[in-house]
Amino acid sequence: MKTGSPIKGVMICGAGHSGSTLLGLILGRAKGAFYVGEGAKIRYLHDLNKPLRKRACKVCGDDCPVWSDFHWDQVKPLYREVAALTGAHIIVDSTKNPAWIRARSDELTAAGDEGALIFLQRDGRAVLNSRFRKYPDRDAAEQIRSWMDQISASQTAYDAFEGPKLIVRYEELATRPEAMVRNICEVAGLPYHPDMLAFNEGESHPMGGNTGTQFVAARDKVEGDPDAILKLTPRTHDYYAKHSGDIRLDLRWKTEMSAPHLALFNDMAGDFNADMAWEHDSK
Repeated sequence: MKTGSPIKGVMICGAGHSGSTLLGLILGRAKGAFYVGEGAKIRYLHDLNKPLRKRACKVCGDDCPVWSDFHWDQVKPLYREVAALTGAHIIVDSTKNPAWIRARSDELTAAGDEGALIFLQRDGRAVLNSRFRKYPDRDAAEQIRSWMDQISASQTAYDAFEGPKLIVRYEELATRPEAMVRNICEVAGLPYHPDMLAFNEGESHPMGGNTGTQFVAARDKVEGDPDAILKLTPRTHDYYAKHSGDIRLDLRWKTEMSAPHLALFNDMAGDFNADMAWEHDSK
């Protein structure tokens, strides 16, 4: 039964390396909203058996003013607990895992609250290039199959979701951010404001998520701090260290993806990727 003021849970599904951290940071700047990052990582808070980057705020570490004293018993509705903690009534979560999304959606329904689901899609060549860059020692074919499985599972979760929902293309978000964010807000029931597009302004306290995008958002706080969790690696340093902080289309796959990897992707997933392929440098 519903108690207290209603809240809204905005969940993002899709595959990793598709821009969900960027979208989460943008939506987390809506009035009354709080972006938790990957909410599933909240289960690891204070677990010393997990690395710091998985069990603490990626910006603040263990001393985070939001998460340092928060404990979730994994029984009470998570988004209501976070709303009580932060004072927000809109909770944004980019966990992406379909089972996690179903569980949180059921919690919202049981509490009389509302969920909204965004299926974030990106050209699979860009996604796989990012994975190949991050995990060069993993089998390429297995990574491609894993991506296809994630997209299929996300599509199933999206089709089954009964609340407000929307498919969003990362490339459209990056090339037409104002129009896309306005549309997302309209569908999800969020109050739009142009300041939302300045994802690198204001505070953020994400659990998990893309380190490069988070570094850009928290640069003033973490740059030069030897103890910061958000550290750029050699493989990402040049791109993110020089990032201006605006919303930009990342097409690194066009120059980075090797010919063998591209051929393998086209052979295994070319038809599967057809509706997600992006062939424009700008729009």
